[in-house]
Parts: sequence; structure tokens; C-alpha cells
Amino acid sequence: MSIKTVICVFGVDRWDLDLKTAIEFCETQGAHMTALVVCMGRVPAIATYEALSTTWLEGQQQEIDRLSEETAAVRKILERTELSFDVQEIYTEFAWADEDIAQRALYADLVLIGPQAAANEDLQRRIVDGALFQSPTPILINPRMQPVVAFPKSVLLAWDSSEEAARATRQSMEFLKGCDAVHVTLVDPVASSFANGEEPGSDIATFLVRHGIKVEVDRIASGGRRVDETLRQHAVDVAADMVVMGAYNHPRIQQRLFGGVTRSMLKDSQIPLFLSR
Repeated sequence: MSIKTVICVFGVDRWDLDLKTAIEFCETQGAHMTALVVCMGRVPAIATYEALSTTWLEGQQQEIDRLSEETAAVRKILERTELSFDVQEIYTEFAWADEDIAQRALYADLVLIGPQAAANEDLQRRIVDGALFQSPTPILINPRMQPVVAFPKSVLLAWDSSEEAARATRQSMEFLKGCDAVHVTLVDPVASSFANGEEPGSDIATFLVRHGIKVEVDRIASGGRRVDETLRQHAVDVAADMVVMGAYNHPRIQQRLFGGVTRSMLKDSQIPLFLSR
């Protein structure tokens, strides 16, 4: 997949570092940046109508004004670069933020989430729920303070022969092709003619090699640890610059709560995480 358009989501309160790293990423990729500045409005407290019509509305207008100011500041910085870009602002409620983000993600190749947005639990949750589970666009979460490596040298590809893992593999090709090593990693694989094959990992390795990708197949025993813990430790062991994995398609309520390996990796990974569903 060629990356030509990147949506970079910024929280209205803290975005300076995220913008800096996003600029570097888009410049390296030669991609157009859609800077999306998001403010999730406050929920009105239980009060009388008179109080609601004054205090809450005044607070809402302050939030809208703040959003306009921060959006203008983001635009001013981008105007000093040579990037192709556009800047959009979203004022929304928590309950609708995911749908607003998902609608815009339809027109991008990648959604980039920097460390400041990732550290905002509410914002991260709405970005992931919207972009990942309500659009076909993959996301790249960078929890580090330094820019995400646009051309990683080592990638851990979490493989379980699922449709989600296969889609993540195809959508991350732009990163995989330039690697010194792609570690196709299987945790406690079971050889089976209808799942992983007689030699787990060999089929996807062959597929990647035909694309000129350097592959190593790592079959890892969990030793009783959780899958996410095993993956994170192996990413450290192979000095991975990025982890690529599929996110499972759970029922709607479970999507909103994330769940399983996806949730744990989002919460605890210290390595840039490429996710696709």
C-alpha cells in the first residue's frame, strides 16, 4: 500500500510534540497531511434550566473558541513547511467523536496517533473505535516521544493465519519492504492443514519473500504468559521498530471496550503499533 494521505489526530489541549513528529513522518513519506484537531465538549451537569442555559453554554462557547485558536496555531506551523496539507477541526461530544473520526478516515491511507493523543485515554479510545473499527483505514500509534520510524529496520509481524492478520500484512507493505528483517511471529502455533499449515508461518513467509521482503519465522512458546506479554517481550528481543498486527472484529459493545490482545497492546506497548482490522 502506497501512503499518500495521512490523517494526524491532535487533541486540543496538547499537540505540539504530535505535530512535530507527524510533520517529520509525512515529509519522509512524501504524503499529504490532514491535520484533525479534536475537542470533545463537556457534558452538561444536572442543573436547573436557567443554570444550564448560562453556565454550560458559556463553557461550550469557550471550548469552541479554544478549538478555533488551536486549529489556527496548527495551520500556522504547517504553513511554514513544504508539506501538502489541510487542517480540519471537530467539535463534538464523546459519544459521537468516533463516528466523526471514522467518516474522515475513509479518505486516508493511514491514521497516525502521536504520544500526546495516545496518552489521552478518552481521545485514544475514540480514535481507535472510529478509525479502526468503523473504517477500512489502518492506524499507527506511536507512544514514543521521538518520531516514528518511517522506514523501520526491524518489524515484528504478529501472525495467526487470521483474516485480520492477513489484511494488516497487506496494508503495512510500505513499511515491510525496506526492512532488514520482518519477524513473522507465532505464539504457541499448532500445525494444522486447515489453519497454520503443516509448518506454521511458512506460507505467509513465502508470500512476503515473493515481494522481496526479508523474513524470519519465529515460533514462540508463551510459557504460560499472555499473548500480548509474549509479543511485547519478543519485540524487545528482536529490537523491533514497529509491531504489525490485526485487530479482531468483535461485536459492537466489545469494540467499544476493545478487549483481549488488542486492548493490552494499545495500553502497554512502548513500540509503534500498526493495527488493521
